[in-house]
Amino acid sequence: MTEITSRYADFEGLREQAVALRREGLSLRQIRDRLHIHNNDILGRLVEGEPAPEWAKRPRAKDDLREKARELRSQGMTYDQIQVELGCSKSSISLWVRDLPRPERKRTREEASAIARRGWEATLRLRDEEREETKRRAKGEIGAMSPRELFLLGVGLYWAEGAKSKPYRAQERVTFVNSDPGMIEVFLAWLRMLGVSDDQLRFHVHIHETADVASAERFWATLTGAETSAFGKTSIKRHSPKTNRKNVGESYRGCLVVRVLKSADLYRRIEGWWYGIVGAASVPDHQIQA
Repeated sequence: MTEITSRYADFEGLREQAVALRREGLSLRQIRDRLHIHNNDILGRLVEGEPAPEWAKRPRAKDDLREKARELRSQGMTYDQIQVELGCSKSSISLWVRDLPRPERKRTREEASAIARRGWEATLRLRDEEREETKRRAKGEIGAMSPRELFLLGVGLYWAEGAKSKPYRAQERVTFVNSDPGMIEVFLAWLRMLGVSDDQLRFHVHIHETADVASAERFWATLTGAETSAFGKTSIKRHSPKTNRKNVGESYRGCLVVRVLKSADLYRRIEGWWYGIVGAASVPDHQIQA
């Protein structure tokens, strides 16, 4: 016979103790702890027929909440306000007060919309601040860049964004196109680190006809620091009046094309460097340090 079976074998003896404790005014929890009876079914049978003490009877809390909810609704409170006041769910509130008339609006729809809009604008401002703070911290994590780091970054940058020779169109020359000024700056720094001279570089602006072409040309000339003679004719993209372009505004300056003259050998080296990176990255002993 197990220890538990042995303890419950003298059921009548346990019942006498449980009933005596119940009549002393103890709750079921107190009786359970006193007699070490942790089986709720057996505990219920031990005190069967004995009423709970008055102090242990659970009040009809739901009824009280219901009455308070109805009273607050009659005063003109919304479900949200009643929920804050009473701490109960809106689904329960809805069941309790659904027969009562809705409170009269204290604001016009326009006023309510304006209040909601101001709240949303505040939320967006907070999100923007958090976003910028994340970017600021991340920027600080980079620090100084070694020549090798710039070298590897440039190879990956070119292979992601630069022109590549295709089996159906063999074209081994270094050409890089991008609208991001930062990408252009990094690419030019990389080329100069590789020994590419300024007289080997040629630039072309590609831009939509509706943009401020002259302003864009000045911007790219200032960014690159190149002579006017290094810039070819700007390519203007024509389009239908029905075209709904998203890249508009003062920040739109088109794309800059950067070409390196006599760059077939450099292109082949870039391709070889890239596949060297692929092979090195495939070695299964890399671990990212958080």
